[in-house]
Amino acid sequence: MIRLAAAALAMMLSASAALAQAQLVMFEEVGCMWCARWNDEVADIYPLSAEGMVAPLVRLQIDDPVPEDVLLQRKVTFTPTFVLLLDGVEAGRIEGYPGEDFFWGLLVVLFDRAGIETAAQADG
Repeated sequence: MIRLAAAALAMMLSASAALAQAQLVMFEEVGCMWCARWNDEVADIYPLSAEGMVAPLVRLQIDDPVPEDVLLQRKVTFTPTFVLLLDGVEAGRIEGYPGEDFFWGLLVVLFDRAGIETAAQADG
């Protein structure tokens, strides 16, 4: 319940997020060592992060059909691939997992390019 309240607060503080529904889709596959590494290093932290509160994580297997309400710029061919969606439309992606430090930096760049402001950015 607390996490839901925090997520709601983060969305209210972010003008861009209030206008558009953001999601981060992780395309993964069984046996992907880089997916496993992301799971070990980031998965537990992501939902608690400012980014995770604004763009909740959705997981799809790379061979799963893409939902009809999702529009990708191009087919996903690598795992993991992280696709930032705004109202179901791809706003950017990270292909591969370059390690925890680089992941967070690349994610901030995706958010900035998409015009998404997190509560952490709004605070200062």
